[in-house]
Amino acid sequence: MVEQLEIADIEPAMVEKSVPKIEKRSVKERRQQVLAVLASMLHSERGMERMTTARLAEAVGVSEAALYRYFPSKTKMFEALIENIEQNLFIRISQSTKLETNTQNRVHDILQMILDFARKNPGMTRILTGHALMFEDAKLQVRAAQFFDRLELQFVNILQIRKLREGKTFSLDERVIASYLVTFCEGQFMRYVRTNFRRTTNQSFEHQWQLIEQLFA
Repeated sequence: MVEQLEIADIEPAMVEKSVPKIEKRSVKERRQQVLAVLASMLHSERGMERMTTARLAEAVGVSEAALYRYFPSKTKMFEALIENIEQNLFIRISQSTKLETNTQNRVHDILQMILDFARKNPGMTRILTGHALMFEDAKLQVRAAQFFDRLELQFVNILQIRKLREGKTFSLDERVIASYLVTFCEGQFMRYVRTNFRRTTNQSFEHQWQLIEQLFA
């Protein structure tokens, strides 16, 4: 498993030059640096451009040959980033479900957390929507899609527990609702990318939640 990369609090102002170059570090630390620089480059205004190992190596401050000592391929670098996205988000989902027992509040908090993460981390969102993977190995698109499959299963489990915890059921099958919630997340991710992460008043999650919460009536 790839070591954890802290990416949750990257802010939109970050650009490629903001990641300092370092000289002597262990292989593990170098791998972390490569992932941090790659995330930063995808995060920047040039995040939609094709990522090359030459460009990445220059930003890291090593040769392309040295870059391949830390990761055997660019595909493996992107896979590591996707794994880090999952680790960050699903750990937070797990923490959220422990702190909140009401199903409606759980779903609200998870959706808000996911959308906040996507808005604050443009590079990561571009990976999950596939925009940052358009010029990469096709299997990365499949790998990124697995994130949404896993998220849907999380929602199914949370919704199905409602009957046991609260003695309440839904008018729709929990799997249908879970699919809708994931589709909502994917749609918001696509909108963030399409608008280049510019926020508008009609993107307020609380306004959108008014439509979603009717599912819990």
